[in-house]
Amino acid sequence: PTVTLPADYVAAHVELAYATTAYRAQGATLDTAHAIVQPGMTRETCYVALTRGRASNIAYVATDQPDAEHHQHPDDLELTARSVLTGVLHHVGAEPSAHETIAAEQRTWTSIAQLAAEYDTIAAAAQHDRWTTFIRRSGLDERQVEAVLASDAFGPLTAALRRAEADHHDLGELLPRLVAERGFDDAGDIAAVLHYRVANATSPSHPGGRRASRLIAGLIPPATGPMPDDLRHALVERAELIEQRAAALAEAAVADQAAWTRDLGDPPTDLRQRRAWMRQVRVVAAYRDSYHIDTDSTLGPVPDASTAQQDDATRAINAARRARHLAGATRSPLVAPARLSSRQSGGPSL
Repeated sequence: PTVTLPADYVAAHVELAYATTAYRAQGATLDTAHAIVQPGMTRETCYVALTRGRASNIAYVATDQPDAEHHQHPDDLELTARSVLTGVLHHVGAEPSAHETIAAEQRTWTSIAQLAAEYDTIAAAAQHDRWTTFIRRSGLDERQVEAVLASDAFGPLTAALRRAEADHHDLGELLPRLVAERGFDDAGDIAAVLHYRVANATSPSHPGGRRASRLIAGLIPPATGPMPDDLRHALVERAELIEQRAAALAEAAVADQAAWTRDLGDPPTDLRQRRAWMRQVRVVAAYRDSYHIDTDSTLGPVPDASTAQQDDATRAINAARRARHLAGATRSPLVAPARLSSRQSGGPSL
């Protein structure tokens, strides 16, 4: 339809403007640019659109157009200007170079996150019979035992048992006690219930003052007990690679004075103190590499609901505190995750 405006209104309030795509606007320079930002837009395109104006660049964010192509917004998630802009900034449209691709693949396959995942997979196979024996001796009846062994939660349960053993818990006493704690008549998944009980009873934040944990790089519980020689060799190999990776990351960060090391204090001048300090820095470096943290803050954002990450965050926080103590640091620390409670972290929040 045609709209006719009064001449005096046009003279006072209307200016000639042109609309074009961001691709066509590349290289153009204007006094003022108005860009429409919508879901699915790449950050490269957004950059072009918002850098055309000399005096001002204004973005209008469309929140009524879900990104059907990239499925960034589920139906039950409300689209906001912030969520759209966040999605655009994370949507990289440029193709990486061959060098960048190789470097990214090398980082992925040598990262502690990858090595730890491989370690966990091998450990689950190597210790399967051992955990089965513990389950059969826990006080469950035969039907319940078979249900636990067939459950998808059996893997997480055994991982929790491995972590508990690394924390010096006596599994021969712990598991029967947790089984007898309460019945399973109303349990939909006995293995999942047992996993919750084990994790809750053996969390590093749980009071009890146990001895120092036996952990690879300060985070990963080692697999112990009888197992085939080839699986044991594979586990030892990966444990060594994890330790080497943590040491290399920590040493490089300290040498480069990376921003995330600032809150750990300055390296002690005393050789023995420095070695102890570096052991704590390696734990923090291992935590960052395990959870892909690349922020300047020491431990990055507050972890999600994952019990394993919550436990690892607690260990990393404690390592950061010990590093600060060894360094004689006095200024207020900025290490995160700050919203872990004092009960979880074993002291006041950082």
